[in-house]
Amino acid sequence: MKLRVAKSEDAKQLVEIYKFYVENTDITFEYEVPTIEEFAQRIKKTLLKYPYIVLEKDDIILGYAYASAFKERKAYDWSVETSIYVKDGERGGGIGTLLYNELERYLIKQNIINVNACITYPNEKSELFHEKFGYKKVAHFTKCGYKFGVWKDMIWMEKFIGEHKDKPEEIIEFSKFKL
Repeated sequence: MKLRVAKSEDAKQLVEIYKFYVENTDITFEYEVPTIEEFAQRIKKTLLKYPYIVLEKDDIILGYAYASAFKERKAYDWSVETSIYVKDGERGGGIGTLLYNELERYLIKQNIINVNACITYPNEKSELFHEKFGYKKVAHFTKCGYKFGVWKDMIWMEKFIGEHKDKPEEIIEFSKFKL
């Protein structure tokens, strides 16, 4: 298995992974599966500032993880939201662990301090996965999403991967890294 930075050309395989979650779960609150072109643009936009990691075996992508802005205001620059998706049928085999470890490695190099995960509630597997990585539940929002005819709760989990200094280091955009 090989970890690497995503490319826009990966969009077709990533959409196939994501499609399962959009059409069959409330893990994402998205209703429509994005087109390959839309997904390619999402990858490009993310990579300007944040890491977008895939794990592949024999040229088949088994999962992906990425970071995005927690909020758009400058004061939030040291905080990100993390997202992870593993191909249906491949969960539980360590793919998520490899992806999150690699994602955090890059985020630390970028001087990110807070990582946050927004999780549909209840979702015990995701909550336990994030707890294993040191995330702690910090917020619970009631009936804030509606999918498949049901109102869903959402929780936020948070982890510190850096020190909260009086004057934090400037954020290094991912696109500035020499890979």
